[in-house]
Amino acid sequence: MIKKKILNSNRLRRIDAGFSFIPHRFLTDGFLASLSQKEILLYLFLVLVSDRHGLSFYSYDSICSLLEISADEYIEAREGLITKELIAFDDTIFQVLDLPSKPLQASTPRAVLSSHRGHRPSDISTLIRQSLQEANYD
Repeated sequence: MIKKKILNSNRLRRIDAGFSFIPHRFLTDGFLASLSQKEILLYLFLVLVSDRHGLSFYSYDSICSLLEISADEYIEAREGLITKELIAFDDTIFQVLDLPSKPLQASTPRAVLSSHRGHRPSDISTLIRQSLQEANYD
């Protein structure tokens, strides 16, 4: 058994202005393993920027820019986290939720996306692709 000891007592972590934490069972209960790479990235970001109630209000363009991901990757990751009941989102505010009793597996990401689409950035890219495909057929 490894005995823990403080390695640098001058640099102990402490909570000052912000508040971020991920429960240990996020790893031990399999939540981490149930997520895609982009879902992990978005989840970690939302945990870091949220307040003590798990609330944050970054726009999709800010998130995409900071995380260096496309709008489609962002939407797929966001919808995956919603489906897995790790976050809530009302088109303005995010809430990182208390972990469910066990990890939930999402349905096919594309099916999830199409069932949750409204007027989102990826719709524009889809419409452009469809228009270009139709133009090629004419």
